[in-house]
Amino acid sequence: MRSRKLAVSLISVAAASALLVGCGALVDSRAQQRAVVAEAAYPPTGRLIEVGGTTVHAHVEGAGPDLVLIHGASGNTRDFTFDFVDRVKDRYRVTVFDRPGLGWTDRLPGYGGATNTAAETPAEQAALLHAAAQQLNIANPLVLGHSYGGAVALAWALNHPESTAGLVLLAGASNPWPGDLGALYEINSSAIGGATLVPLLSAFASKSRVDGVVQSIFAPQAPPDGYAGYVGAGLTLRSESLRANAQQVNSLRPHVVEMVKRYPSIQVPTEILHGTDDTVVPLDIHSEPLAGQIPGAVLTRLEGVGHMPHHAAPEAVTDAIDRAARRAGLR
Repeated sequence: MRSRKLAVSLISVAAASALLVGCGALVDSRAQQRAVVAEAAYPPTGRLIEVGGTTVHAHVEGAGPDLVLIHGASGNTRDFTFDFVDRVKDRYRVTVFDRPGLGWTDRLPGYGGATNTAAETPAEQAALLHAAAQQLNIANPLVLGHSYGGAVALAWALNHPESTAGLVLLAGASNPWPGDLGALYEINSSAIGGATLVPLLSAFASKSRVDGVVQSIFAPQAPPDGYAGYVGAGLTLRSESLRANAQQVNSLRPHVVEMVKRYPSIQVPTEILHGTDDTVVPLDIHSEPLAGQIPGAVLTRLEGVGHMPHHAAPEAVTDAIDRAARRAGLR
């Protein structure tokens, strides 16, 4: 009788295991199919260049002094090429980079995979993009960073001052914040979540959920007409990109804590723009302290604007770029 019960138990365990394996295979297959569709729908708009064995996507347009644009969390170059590049390419050579793991840029060696929870630091990302810029003969650019990209732009200025003419920071993540970032970032950046929840999100996240996330990022403004269809959210929903984004964001705070100590060493012209209604990266926690931490930094508060100033107040952003260029002697 005991052996019979043991056999039944073993059969039950085997059946449950087979079911889980089958479900996992189904999820992985659907996630991969959606990734293939997204990559076909949103191909690279620029050049793919090799930097120390890592593929970097760079979109280059225009002529004039060099301007580098670095996107925020969950984004890619299309956030800037939707509209903003057209506003400045008449007087700048504009280069937009995908950050590691997002868009069409690879993760750096040693990062990535379903159970690897390590994330590229802002300094490592800045070093990769700086090296890519050198390959494109960009020697002394203005560097603009939005949101998480603000931390990367700051790392660029801190670690490559000889290759930074000036900084423009849009709602930049620059100072340590109280509390945590929420359960989803923590789960998706973990080994278990990276192997289980991330593929589920990649496979089954609905258009309505994606649209809701985009709406929340733009609030209190609405996304521009056509933005959601252009930006390529499907690229961000790829499993590897979801993991990269969660891991980078979830590990950012300790790097910012160390970077703050070095901000007074930044000597280049710095323009800071931040919406007063930004609830994603709050003005009072980030840009208001930063304006006093970087010598000569100029803070422009954008009344009623949320987290996407380059869409909600593009003229203010272009004015800030032109001011930084004049202060740097580029124009």
